[in-house]
Amino acid sequence: MTNTRKTTPTTETSAPSTDSATIPVVGPALRPGQTAEKITFAHHLVISGRDYRPGDSAHVSPDYARQLRGNGYLARERS
Repeated sequence: MTNTRKTTPTTETSAPSTDSATIPVVGPALRPGQTAEKITFAHHLVISGRDYRPGDSAHVSPDYARQLRGNGYLARERS
């Protein structure tokens, strides 16, 4: 049996956007309506099998950022 379905090749013509839909989020997924928050780690932490060292940055959900802040894993924001 032969596949007779016709498909058109997809090409990406625009530059990749940096909105929250395309930013890889570390840890728990975002809930509908949330935007990713960029954080900087103050201590070594392993999330989903990847090592994050002090000074490394990642995008996480606001809820996860709040949890990490409460546990002291995030660097303080500079004023």
